[in-house]
Amino acid sequence: MAGKFTITQGKDQKFYFNLKASNGEIILQSQGYASKDTCLNGIESVRKNCTEPKHFEVKHAANGEIYFVLNAANGQIIGKSETYKSKASCENGMASVTKNAPDAKLVEELGTKGAGA
Repeated sequence: MAGKFTITQGKDQKFYFNLKASNGEIILQSQGYASKDTCLNGIESVRKNCTEPKHFEVKHAANGEIYFVLNAANGQIIGKSETYKSKASCENGMASVTKNAPDAKLVEELGTKGAGA
């Protein structure tokens, strides 16, 4: 089973996507989009940019753990990961995005509560 993108709409009426690995774990999540179309554009941007290592950036959370963001060519953040306790785990997360995103199915879950709910 391959990875998948899910789209949800939060209580704030914004649209969000998650990229889930084949085991169902969320490996990348978006910020809120004003419309479904712009959310879909965000997914296409992930597909386009995830194969370029230079678009990934490792950051440090306030609690000392690390996470990564995927940036578009213009430097805008497309999505971010959960936090990881080790650099190796973070690198595995980035590799999982690179592996899963290009061919991930799109599943709309608009009747469910998503991020921002």
